[in-house]
Amino acid sequence: MMRSLAVLFLLLASSVAQAADRPNILFIFTDDHAPHAIGAYNGWLKDVDPTPNIDRLASQGMLFENSFCTNSICGPSRAVILTGKHSHLNGFMRNGNRFDGDQQTFPKLLQKVGYQTAMIGKWHLSSDPQGFDHWTVLPGQGQYYNPDFKTPEGRMTVEGYCTDIVTDMALEWLKEQRDQDQPFMLMCQHKAPHRTWMPALRHLNLYDDVEIPEPATLFDDWKDNASPAHIQEMEIDGHLNIVYDVFGPPINNWDPEAGKSVDRSGFRNLKKMTPEQLAAWNAAFDPKNKELEEAGLTGKELVRWKYQRYIRNYLRCIKGVDESVGRLMAYLDEAGLDENTIVIYSSDQGFYLGDHGWYDKRWMYEESLKMPLIVKWPGVTKPGSVDTHLVQNLDYAETFLDVAGAEIPSDMQGRSLVPLLKGENPEWRDAIYYHYFEFPSVHMVARHYGIRNERFKLIRFYQFGEWEFYDLKNDPDELQNEYENPEYAHIIRDMKQELEQLREHYGDSTDVSEMPQEWKAKFRNESEG
Repeated sequence: MMRSLAVLFLLLASSVAQAADRPNILFIFTDDHAPHAIGAYNGWLKDVDPTPNIDRLASQGMLFENSFCTNSICGPSRAVILTGKHSHLNGFMRNGNRFDGDQQTFPKLLQKVGYQTAMIGKWHLSSDPQGFDHWTVLPGQGQYYNPDFKTPEGRMTVEGYCTDIVTDMALEWLKEQRDQDQPFMLMCQHKAPHRTWMPALRHLNLYDDVEIPEPATLFDDWKDNASPAHIQEMEIDGHLNIVYDVFGPPINNWDPEAGKSVDRSGFRNLKKMTPEQLAAWNAAFDPKNKELEEAGLTGKELVRWKYQRYIRNYLRCIKGVDESVGRLMAYLDEAGLDENTIVIYSSDQGFYLGDHGWYDKRWMYEESLKMPLIVKWPGVTKPGSVDTHLVQNLDYAETFLDVAGAEIPSDMQGRSLVPLLKGENPEWRDAIYYHYFEFPSVHMVARHYGIRNERFKLIRFYQFGEWEFYDLKNDPDELQNEYENPEYAHIIRDMKQELEQLREHYGDSTDVSEMPQEWKAKFRNESEG
């Protein structure tokens, strides 16, 4: 018995000693940060210069140009990252599910090879975190101002702005709470820039003198889309709430309680502000709201006003995130941790910034399918490099384990990105698989699955029995559904076959039957009404 314990002790000691030579991992993660709202991704917002610190991170490491999610919604994306498995296997298919923390996750596996693990910020998986030596998380979506936090010891409220607080907590753990004899994996996860968009007080007037560029598809009428595009409830025109979403005044005899997919969380958060915070907030917004009341805008001009208010608040929230990245990077440098710490910046999915006239995510269209991924690995990854392989959040867990020298379980479904980070060109996947499950629900985006390769995308809205097909080379904005075009018939046929192969490969046997005709008609009639 004593001999067995001695052997076990030696094995554990060897594992910890090995881990001490491995790189630390700092994973900075945000919510709904679209790649085209990052300067380094060279999108149509680049001239606004929204992210100088994140851009600097990209200049020091690798930017993944073709980075995609498997299911464009907050909780499911996080569950995929933890498990390295698609939603149908990890059990978290839609917001409102409860993550089974007893299952295998990469933080637990990192602990086994001597890493100290910490999770701070937005968790959004209902169950308490497991596999972390330290955790402090926001309950649910969390709040921007004076947020509540959950810890193993109970709940607490912290006065201040959420992005700043999460950053402070992350820095405090790095400076004072971690075991400096162990390598660490810290997940610093922000609420921002999630709806409803509440910037820090210091940013409330940022961009006031800047006319933010409009997306080319702001007034898309979805004339070539399948019927689900007409059923959604995420239009800046018809669904973005002037009062609750962008803190404007009710105008034109408009009832703020009317409409669909109303989110009152921001207004509830205003009631939690201190008198000083609320006074600063009102001083920034009241004059602008008065101008709107006096302008008498209608039609497209009102849509443009709503877009400008929305996108400014969104980018103001991102400014806080970018400052957080700068603070964390500065500490790593000051503490001498910079050269042995891998820094990853990502977000749970993309987001519509007025593209196609929308806000929110969920669709397999490019703006919500793409997610940012930037990795700095000193001494390994070439600074300023760009990778074009098709990667997914499905690959994150395997990458973290590979970095740590840990064994990658055979039941994980992604691939380690380490060879790509080293500048190698291994044999790689030529297509990705996507599946969104949440309908009917908030924003009313129909369930669908599909396949995307380097050039083409095929989507099946299976509840409605409809398909869409896009040639991304000739139509990057996905305005022309080519599903009925005979010139593409052979490509569509081959992609349908490959799609079924991917479903089999990933073990997705979820129900994809159509709704009864009367139900399909009901949803279409409601949309038209």
